Amino acid sequence: LRRGGRINMILENIDFGMAVSFLERDPEENIVYRKGWNGKGMFVKICADTQVVIGGETKKLEKHFIIKNVNGTVSTWVPSVNDCLMRDWIGSTLTENKNTVIPRNI
Repeated sequence: LRRGGRINMILENIDFGMAVSFLERDPEENIVYRKGWNGKGMFVKICADTQVVIGGETKKLEKHFIIKNVNGTVSTWVPSVNDCLMRDWIGSTLTENKNTVIPRNI
């Protein structure tokens, strides 16, 4: 599908390595989630350009994963061994999941 000059795609049944590669292609837009997750609307995204203020000084955070939780909160995320070994990952985009609200600069 082509929308607004970009190609939107959904990849199904990919492994974790492919999921990470997909996220890295477009960290602003691409998201991944597992079919096996029970929580509706949960997904993982890469944060590449995040900053935090510590003691009045702005620090750049290194690239990391975040997860959008069922209750709408966002937190850092580290995959479990099971997450890494499963082949039920789905790659999508924020555009395709437009009913899921998350700031794009996170």
